[in-house]
Amino acid sequence: MKCIKCQTDNKLKERTANGGRCKQCNHKFAFEPTAMTDLKITDSMFAKAITDVSVNDTLFFTPRQLFYFLDQRSRVQNENLFGLVYQCMFYNFWSFFFGGMFLLSSGMTNEFICAMFALNSLLLAVFFVKSRSSKYSYKQRQTFARVLQVWGGIVLVCGIGFSQLLYSSVVLVASSAIGILSIYFGSLKIPKVTQEVIITDRLFQYWINKWTEINSSIAKMLPSPRDTNKNAAVSPDVSAYSFDRLVVCDRPEIAQFLIANNFHFENNCAVLSITGYPQSIFDTTMEMLRRNPDLKVYALHDCSPKGIGLVNHLRTSSNWFPNNRAIIIDIGLLPKQILAGGGSMLVMSSQENAQNAAQLSAEIRQDLSAEELQWLELGNYVELESFTPQRLIQILNRGIAGSRDLGSDDSSLILLGGTDSSIYVVDSFG
Repeated sequence: MKCIKCQTDNKLKERTANGGRCKQCNHKFAFEPTAMTDLKITDSMFAKAITDVSVNDTLFFTPRQLFYFLDQRSRVQNENLFGLVYQCMFYNFWSFFFGGMFLLSSGMTNEFICAMFALNSLLLAVFFVKSRSSKYSYKQRQTFARVLQVWGGIVLVCGIGFSQLLYSSVVLVASSAIGILSIYFGSLKIPKVTQEVIITDRLFQYWINKWTEINSSIAKMLPSPRDTNKNAAVSPDVSAYSFDRLVVCDRPEIAQFLIANNFHFENNCAVLSITGYPQSIFDTTMEMLRRNPDLKVYALHDCSPKGIGLVNHLRTSSNWFPNNRAIIIDIGLLPKQILAGGGSMLVMSSQENAQNAAQLSAEIRQDLSAEELQWLELGNYVELESFTPQRLIQILNRGIAGSRDLGSDDSSLILLGGTDSSIYVVDSFG
């Protein structure tokens, strides 16, 4: 295991003899993978995750973004179609080499057929279960289904050849059964089931505490949003101006993330959360925004019952923009964007979200399709923080850029509530 300070490779015996420290520079290791029972992580893996999620320390990120990033990194990512088919061939070859040849040479043809039938039945079951498992991403499940199709074809072809070689109709029937079933199960529609995270909150917090204890704080990881200065003075010259755009987030963590990465400067827009973050300038900013009759408001939120209620709150609350006083554009996340995403997003589920979905108001429900409502009522949700910092900023930039010419033929925005409405939604997310 390499030391993150001097890059010296330390073997387990050397780490143990030196009290868990590098033999070269004496820097203490934060993690010892050999002592971990489930998920294993090294100092180099953790350091690289921090570097990658922050794009070489150029972007701030939330703890939850690091959590999701590490979760994805902890999964097996190198499984591909060719490798998995090769595994099937490997198991069959060695089963034939070590046991099959002995059975055939002993005249135990039926026993050989039963053994190979059992092995390939097991492979079929394993890959079918994986193609339906919430432990894997949608793309991984697609790969497992494709393996079933390819391997089924190979079994059919090889079975026909062996049946001719052994003059056995039983081989033909058995291989045909496995091959056809494998192709059939691999061709079934893959359900877009929710996905489980494999890292627990408790384990993640332990990793953070252990890392910061030895390597100090993580420079680009944002703390919990706090606003101790509630009455910051704003120059009259500054408050006399306004903004053409406002991004409203459903949670202060997202607003803090955008502000920390200077999104407001680069896009000449204000960034606030629906909870009033940052409180120190909230009232002054709202006063400036209300002066602009051409204001565009961009709603950015999780795809959850609470998140999709953000636009309705902006339109109806007296603290925001009632009576259609501003154009509101729902950037997302929305269920329709998730459903159209081809399973590329991390969809999770909870009973709390299912209960909240059942309590959605009629005003919110009227803008959702039956499929979207059903998706929400199953408790499904997607968090914005499951996107990397760079990806989330890119998506928001594109959403704002695509709304400059409302009503144009190439606009990606959909008007809600008829021609008199001033609420739009972005057709896709990313």
